[in-house]
Amino acid sequence: SVLIQRVSDISCKTTEVLKSESDLLTDPNQLHVRQRSYYTQNPTRVMVSPFSMDVTVGESIVLPCQVSHDHSLDIMFTWSFNGHLIDFEKDGDHFERVGGQDSAGDLMIRSIQLKHAGKYVCMVQTSVDKLSAAADLIVRGPPGPPEAVTIDEITDTTAQLSWRPGADNHSPITMYVVQARTPFSVGWQAVSTVPEIIDGRTFTATVVGLNPWVEYEFRVVAANLIGIGEPSRPSEKRRTEEALPEVTPANVSGGGGSKSELVITWETVPEELQNGGGFGYVVAFRPFGTVSWMQTVVASPDAARYVFRNETLPPFSPYEVKVGVYNNKGEGSFSPVTVVYSAEEEPTRAPTTVLARSLSASDVEVSWAPPWENQHKGRIQGYEVRCWRHDEKEENAKRIRTVGNQTSTKVSNLRGNALYHLAVRAYNTAGTGPSSAAVNVTTKKPPPSQPPGNIIWNSSDSKIILNWDQVKALDNESEVRGYKVLYRWNRQSSTSVIETNKTSVELSLPFDEDYIIEIKPFSDGGDGSSSEQIRIPKISNAYARGSGSSTSNACTLSAISTIMISLTARSSL
Repeated sequence: SVLIQRVSDISCKTTEVLKSESDLLTDPNQLHVRQRSYYTQNPTRVMVSPFSMDVTVGESIVLPCQVSHDHSLDIMFTWSFNGHLIDFEKDGDHFERVGGQDSAGDLMIRSIQLKHAGKYVCMVQTSVDKLSAAADLIVRGPPGPPEAVTIDEITDTTAQLSWRPGADNHSPITMYVVQARTPFSVGWQAVSTVPEIIDGRTFTATVVGLNPWVEYEFRVVAANLIGIGEPSRPSEKRRTEEALPEVTPANVSGGGGSKSELVITWETVPEELQNGGGFGYVVAFRPFGTVSWMQTVVASPDAARYVFRNETLPPFSPYEVKVGVYNNKGEGSFSPVTVVYSAEEEPTRAPTTVLARSLSASDVEVSWAPPWENQHKGRIQGYEVRCWRHDEKEENAKRIRTVGNQTSTKVSNLRGNALYHLAVRAYNTAGTGPSSAAVNVTTKKPPPSQPPGNIIWNSSDSKIILNWDQVKALDNESEVRGYKVLYRWNRQSSTSVIETNKTSVELSLPFDEDYIIEIKPFSDGGDGSSSEQIRIPKISNAYARGSGSSTSNACTLSAISTIMISLTARSSL
């Protein structure tokens, strides 16, 4: 037999371990067994055990598990949840062992979810004893989804719903909200119900304010003091019944078109507002000031335009217009009456007194007089100027349109020293009228291509004196009429301009700023090529001098006399 020693409860503050041996000798032919038994004067005891708790979703808690034990023995803590050992590596997002002492095996549960409700057991084991302590965790959270949402009855604008409550998750349900979805909605939308507020003890409601002849599905969401729960599964899809159309077309308008036409336009009624099948439009119109309406049916629900054609229609005459709707249930109402004009006729006469003059090598100004008679068969909305070079085809002409009563315009981006033809005609919504006779104009020669060179600057008494070489125009270029001196502070974008017919200029400028200066010739053909920018730095002494990049610096200040010139100054942005 085996000698079994019982471990008795002794003071937990004693740490001495008593050992004894007993040898049991039997017949020499039998097996010899040596049993060593261990006795402890400090058995393991739970000092702080986990306790049952009632928590809310999202909270974090610590379940304590602290013991006293014989420190000469190794101790191991394990936790189980609903009968399964917790894997702290796998479930580390929510579970963590904390405590920091060999006698503490506390369990932290972070960001508690409903799934964490249940029984938690702390198990403590040494080589000579083991024990456990348990606690129940109740998790309160938003309600679970309602069940079995059913459409019991449906009309053209209402739906009677019923459902069963889901789990309240340890917090009583306080209210329900009904949501609906259609093929035309953006996701699920809350809908109006009777009763307006559905308390937690009510499991039926009537949805109101639905659109006729639209397919709906519904779901229900429960709420309690903790929050709003997950929605139920959607109900089956049901279409509301048909009804007379109530929404009329918006933005009824029109006008334009070809001769003898009355064009009427509108915005289509969305499908979810058509209230039934067989949807279409009724277009009614009459001459302004008359009594009887003419009506026509447009059977397509997608139609947004109707054109009435009749050779007897006077051009650009006012008509009263309205557009109604209908479906399988009957006719709805009409839109408000609006005034639409019949199509205009094209202008019948050409502009007169067409004149053209060259402004530069690239710009031409053209002017004209309105047609003498147009017999008011249509408005003149504006004029179209056609411009083409002598060696181009007229059908490739550049076209510039004016608006209203404007009787002149500028044609730009032309070739220098070239012959152009220009013609003018009136236009309106019906088209363009006859063209005037073409007039000819030759653009000016291009401006000088050579920039000013050998630029020298000197300063004295807050003045800058600039000198440069004269620019000679080539045979195919416009003669130089003068020069433009452009200057600005280095830190500013606005530029000032001085014009002179000399090759020198004197600028009265303070020397507390850096200046950027450039010079270019101008002619009848426009502005010529500009010199490189010259930077004149801020100067502290009374006398200084400098030169452009292509200029010799050999001249002295005394060799340059101050030339007073007559000049015109103007500022340019």
